Amino acid sequence: MAASLQQRLGKYLRKRRGKLTYEQFARKVGISKSTLQRMELAQQNVTLVTLGQLLKRLKCSAGEVFDGPPADQP
Repeated sequence: MAASLQQRLGKYLRKRRGKLTYEQFARKVGISKSTLQRMELAQQNVTLVTLGQLLKRLKCSAGEVFDGPPADQP
């Protein structure tokens, strides 16, 4: 089964967060801790504005987030 866009974004955020706490990473990307947690669990719908903000703060492209290996693969 193909991973949803929410799952891909969640996996990417978890990977980029690394050893930072939710609070530290949320502050870095400019969103709330609870929003970050829901995004990582693929339980949060993300607006294009929020996605653009994340991409800018993480200095990455949408292709890096969504065109990488599927989120359900290691």
